[in-house]
Amino acid sequence: MVWTALLLSRLQFAFTVSFHIIFPSFTIGLAAWLTVLESFHLMSGKPVYRRLFEFWLKIFGVTFGMGVVSGIVLAFEFGMNWSRLSEAAGPIQGPLLAYESFTAFALEAAFFGVLIFGRNRVAPTIYLFSTAMVALGTTFSAFWIMVNNSWMQAPVGYAIENGIFIPTDWKAIIFSPVVWCRFPHMLIAAYLTGAFCVAATGAWYRLNGKYAVEGRVMLRMGLFLAALLIPVQLFLGHLNGDFVHDRQPAKFAAIEGRWHDEQPAGEVIIAIPDEARETNHLELKIPYLGSLIASMRFDSKEIGLTSFPKQDRPPVAIPFFAFRVMVGCGLLMMALAWLGSFYLLFDRKQGQQLLLWATFLSFPLPFIATWTGWFTAEVGRQPWSAYGVLRTADAVTPTLTTEAVTVSLIIFAVVYLVIFSFGTLYLYRLLKAGPVEAETVLAANPKRPLAVSGGSPIVKTTQGGGWL
Repeated sequence: MVWTALLLSRLQFAFTVSFHIIFPSFTIGLAAWLTVLESFHLMSGKPVYRRLFEFWLKIFGVTFGMGVVSGIVLAFEFGMNWSRLSEAAGPIQGPLLAYESFTAFALEAAFFGVLIFGRNRVAPTIYLFSTAMVALGTTFSAFWIMVNNSWMQAPVGYAIENGIFIPTDWKAIIFSPVVWCRFPHMLIAAYLTGAFCVAATGAWYRLNGKYAVEGRVMLRMGLFLAALLIPVQLFLGHLNGDFVHDRQPAKFAAIEGRWHDEQPAGEVIIAIPDEARETNHLELKIPYLGSLIASMRFDSKEIGLTSFPKQDRPPVAIPFFAFRVMVGCGLLMMALAWLGSFYLLFDRKQGQQLLLWATFLSFPLPFIATWTGWFTAEVGRQPWSAYGVLRTADAVTPTLTTEAVTVSLIIFAVVYLVIFSFGTLYLYRLLKAGPVEAETVLAANPKRPLAVSGGSPIVKTTQGGGWL
């Protein structure tokens, strides 16, 4: 393997975006969860919702800050590593990022301070409104990022003038059908991430015999929400597959591990792809199922990778395996959410300890599913930066040297790993401390903003073990 500036730039962007996506995929769902908790507290007056709100607000504040810091680097990388992409697609991508600032960042900047410092300074309804606006801001941010990325996956509404992509139809760009199957898919992924993290935290407290009331609420709300959302997510995933099948056939063939045209097509369940020999080793394949999944027919002809020139094919191994890991995580989450919801609804006691452990250990699953989903989408898009119209090799900064990218990649890796290590340790301490009584929560001091995440005394609530 030759370590070129192009390859190192791709690795650098993959590393930084993989680190960054952890935080928005968590905070988008967590912001919605906070809005639900505050609404339930106002409607029911039950203190448990207030305790949970104050507890998860600390987690949200820390992860939101880490997400903002890690995301800033990506904007600089567009200019430093991908200046040709910025120059060519700037008339389209620049306004989309500006729209994110005008909507998402504006809402978050206006109402995040109220959310952190305004509990005792504004009316309860205004505080709830501020919480909802922060949640809406995180949703807008996801929307504009997905519009931007979806345009790179399926460019529409543009004309090319002197090598520059000029927008000709903003309606087509923003309301592309690709956006409206990919954005909900990403949004629900974030909600599932929040749901499983909340449920896993509740299971952890139940296993340790602490915070019985809060643990029960977290388990029920997290697993019930996941049980409802996962079937919707699987359907949206199917719609995304239809888009890839129709608009990115080479990516679809790589995901399927299909090297030659087939009619009818089988479905490769697992194999070891061999790009050099254009074949699969140790292949497990189900006849006819590939045609059914791709075209909802048993006799459709499906295209193989050898139908495309080698220079237009994506790498096969990463999208092939990443897609299967993503689907596997989704199926595991569905089984766990449905089984856990069944136990909760019918108050089953047998095997509940094992299910609590499974729920606790499930918290990495939505993050892994999000990572592998992005790996499938982005690696499968290669060798294109804007699919079919701008190659990745033509998007990199032409004056960039291998030495410069190597140094910056090492620096980013060290800094990000240090931030992640300290951030993870701090979050663990917050989670270990657990919820506190609402009346013991000290008002946040704008002069000491970190006080919101650790300055309050710890008061344990009702103790107890078991599922309920």
